[in-house]
Amino acid sequence: MNEALNLIWAWVAGGLLGVIFFGGLWWTVHQGVLSERPALWFSGSLVLRTSVVLVGFYMVSDGHWERLLVSLLGFIAARFIMIRLTRTSAKPTPLAPETDHAS
Repeated sequence: MNEALNLIWAWVAGGLLGVIFFGGLWWTVHQGVLSERPALWFSGSLVLRTSVVLVGFYMVSDGHWERLLVSLLGFIAARFIMIRLTRTSAKPTPLAPETDHAS
């Protein structure tokens, strides 16, 4: 029973890591496109987000591959949730007739 609770905790922790990672990515894109130095935003964010997630996975797993696998599943689930939450309602506009073909 205790191991089941550890796996549930690992899944929740993986989900939180996913929200941090993908939420941070969403925030970085919004800040980076408006910045005068987008490369600094994107590279700094990548290093920070990746470091937080790797340390988080290391701490959650505590040497157990089962916890690592379950936390990875929570991370992937968070990805799909963040995609749904951050989706905009604007639909892409079709290409203008003059840009459909090469002249």
